[in-house]
Amino acid sequence: MKECFLWGGSIAAHQLEGAWQEDGKGPAIMDYATAGAYDTPREYTKTIELDKRYPSHEGIDFYHRYKEDIQLFAQMGFTSLRISIDWSRIYPRGDEQEPNQKGLQFYQNVVDELLKYRIEPIVTLYHFEMPMHLVTAYQSWLNREVVDFYLKYVKTVVTAFQGKVKYWVTFNEMNHIDPQTEASDMFTYILAGMKYSELKGNRKEILAIIGYNMTLAGVKAVKLIKDIDANNRIGCVFGLTPSYPYNCDPINVLNAFKDMDRDFYQLDAMTAGKFPLYKLKEYENLKINIGMTSEDEKFFEEGKIDFIGINYYSSSVSKYKGYEGEDETLFGGVQNPYCEQNKWGWAIDPIGLRYLLNYTYRRYGLPMIITENGLGSNDVKNADNTIHDDYRIEYVKAHLGQIKKAITEDHVDCFGYLMWGPIDLVSATTGEMKKRYGFIYVDKNDDGTGDLSRYPKDSFYWYQNVIKTNGKDL
Repeated sequence: MKECFLWGGSIAAHQLEGAWQEDGKGPAIMDYATAGAYDTPREYTKTIELDKRYPSHEGIDFYHRYKEDIQLFAQMGFTSLRISIDWSRIYPRGDEQEPNQKGLQFYQNVVDELLKYRIEPIVTLYHFEMPMHLVTAYQSWLNREVVDFYLKYVKTVVTAFQGKVKYWVTFNEMNHIDPQTEASDMFTYILAGMKYSELKGNRKEILAIIGYNMTLAGVKAVKLIKDIDANNRIGCVFGLTPSYPYNCDPINVLNAFKDMDRDFYQLDAMTAGKFPLYKLKEYENLKINIGMTSEDEKFFEEGKIDFIGINYYSSSVSKYKGYEGEDETLFGGVQNPYCEQNKWGWAIDPIGLRYLLNYTYRRYGLPMIITENGLGSNDVKNADNTIHDDYRIEYVKAHLGQIKKAITEDHVDCFGYLMWGPIDLVSATTGEMKKRYGFIYVDKNDDGTGDLSRYPKDSFYWYQNVIKTNGKDL
């Protein structure tokens, strides 16, 4: 890898901070998400029900243990950590006149701790963390007033961290707002606090408006962040799943192209300086009105992103002519018989990451960073507190090998690798702890038991060496 390559990991506030009511924090949408499992979907309740578990309420107590955890990241040799800021810590209801200073101070402390170890902070401004009040009082991202609240929050945070944080991410995985399967309908709630099954009226139009308003908020934020400090670098993170054709039947190839391209219209809008005409024509044919104004056009012109963040976990095969099976993947495809699956049904496809990097780079020509990639597994802690996770080492090594080929052989501009969940945390999709991703084991179980002690896994020491050698030993 090149010398300036960023090595590290990514975390999200709602999955590890806990302290959900401390120091003035308001309730956020994921604070109403119950614990679930692979075969038991999470519930999203209207109120906090005493007989249910809400994993975000404690997380892994990063709020009180961040110094210990950052020290462990530094011990691995991290040169970057992607964190998210919980909007409800800064503006507990989302529409206050003044920010919560204790919330700002917490993140100041976290950033200062990272900088102490020369770890570059990459800050995500929206990672499934919206004040619940903005949902109940304003209808979430359906209301353009929420765009203004978001921009006020962004201005507050970016101004507070001027000179300390250079890399900013406006949104995480907004491309998942439109669910493609029953299993992925949770993303409408995760992103906007609204259950897909409870949407009233024209669902396609509702999702189109939400997606557009988030995209508009993103490009407006780029201009705002640049105005605060022209040295800031702003990106947006997308969860992308390559879609392959089942065979060379032309209709299957076309369907695969459409399935893959479905997730790119917001990226097109953030890089081309205008909202894509093909998407506007699609909405016109469906008689969907997204509320776009002539004034909006200048925001797209002025709000082009500097880099692209890619979250990659798996690939899939597009549904094909004559398909009658039931092996559906999370985002609408079917399982690839050439790929092994992990225990949660996600295809393990390292080459898919190289393919995705090439596809995205040749389409946009922008620098990219892998902002999430990892393997969830039910790791076992032995009596001597060791955790042998060779399968994780094999997984990460294979994906890093393909990134290296994309950079050295395909000339893709990829400037970093941030492994998802470098410390065990709560799964966003299932609400489990046993779906562990980390290089660091956290002693906490799905029933809430455990003393939250941290233990390095075998992969901790392996990744430490990878970083030390800058990927030479892959």
